[in-house]
Order: sequence, then structure tokens, then C-alpha cells
Amino acid sequence: MEHTIDHEPALDPELASADDSRPRGGRATEIRAALQEEIEAGKLPPGSPLDERALAVRFQVSRTPVREALQQLAARNLVRIAPRQGVTVARLSISQVRAIMEGIGELEATCAKLAARRVDDPLRRRIDEALQACQDAAVEGGTEEYSVANGQFHEVIYEGSRNTFLAGLIRDARRQILRYRLRDFISKAQINQSLQDHRKIARAIQDGDEAAAGHLMLLHVPSGSTGFSEFLARIPMSLFENEPD
Repeated sequence: MEHTIDHEPALDPELASADDSRPRGGRATEIRAALQEEIEAGKLPPGSPLDERALAVRFQVSRTPVREALQQLAARNLVRIAPRQGVTVARLSISQVRAIMEGIGELEATCAKLAARRVDDPLRRRIDEALQACQDAAVEGGTEEYSVANGQFHEVIYEGSRNTFLAGLIRDARRQILRYRLRDFISKAQINQSLQDHRKIARAIQDGDEAAAGHLMLLHVPSGSTGFSEFLARIPMSLFENEPD
């Protein structure tokens, strides 16, 4: 259905005044950031409809900054704007998800190899700290806490590679896939397996073993046949786009 209405939503006068005093582009960027966070956190799953009018009421703005925010999200491939069908959170096909994850695996492996090649004492200490945070989260925290620690561990390796271009590619690819990675750590067994992987990767990088660091990181990312099958088993098929003919 089309997301068009004859009238703008009624705004609270005080909030409308505040909106008018703020640069329109800035308000659109704020709305985009809020929606992007919800998409990446899974609060707005793939396929969810996004109604302009409801969003305008929610953010107490006219529809113009909402439209701009949705255009920004579309440019990031996070929403799909289809004529006569409206706006939805973008879905990826299984083959697209697999392609992105394979790319991430190769990029992360290269990152780990570069970190091993360029390792120094400060990086060794940062890896130890990140590994300890993962261990603490595994023992004392839950899935959310471990997910945060896991991300921080990988970030240390990105920085340790000293290749900002490569790190940027990985972060951008991970943002595309994040809405499909919400069930990575649903059990203690999965957390413990991830922690064991981290320990091996950390040791290889700290020892300067490029080959081992790359190989272990490639095994760590679920892009292989078995790992990807297990990943798919945790994701409802309704979240995926149909494969193109």
C-alpha cells in the first residue's frame, strides 16, 4: 500500500517549534540514526513496514525529514522503497547473506594476518584485555554482554592490522549483515566455542604467526558449509528475500 496521506500529522506545538528551529537535515539524520539502530538491533526485523505518517507522529516532525531519513537508509541498503508498495526494512536473499559472510570471513582473515605481521607489545596487551573481557562476559554475563565483548575483540584486531581501508570494509559489511546475526550466541555452548576460538586467534597473533592467525579467523567466521548451515537454522526463513529467478 502507498504511504501517502492528505494532511500532515498534528504536532505538539512546543515540539513542532523545537523542530522548526533545528536544521532539517540534522533532524533527518537523527531519525535515520534512531531507525538504523533499531534495524541493526533487530527491533525492526527484515520485512517490517515503515509508515511515514506513523514515524512523523512518533518523532513529532513533518513528513519531510522522515522521507529524507528513509532515503538515507535506502542509500545504506537498510530499507527498500518500492512504488505503490511503501517502505520496508530491506531483506536479503540467502545467497546474498552467504556472499557477504564469505567476504567478511576472507577480510577478517586478512586482518588477522596483518595484525600478526605488525604485532607489538601494546597490541599484545590490548588483545589480552579484550580476551579477558570476553572471558568475564562468558562467565558472569549473558548473551548480550558476550556479544559486546566479542565485537570489541574483533575491533582490537581491526585496529591491530593498521589498515584503515580494510577495517572500514569489514565494518560496512558487518553493518549489512548485523540484522541477521542476532542469534549468534543463544547458548553457553556457542559462547564457549567462540571464546575458545578467540584464545587460539589471540595466541597466533601475539606469536606473530600470520598463517595460523588467518586460518583460525577464517574458521571462526561461519561462512563455511557447516557453519553457515547452523547459522541458517537459527534464522526464520520469512526474514529472507526470495531468490531472484
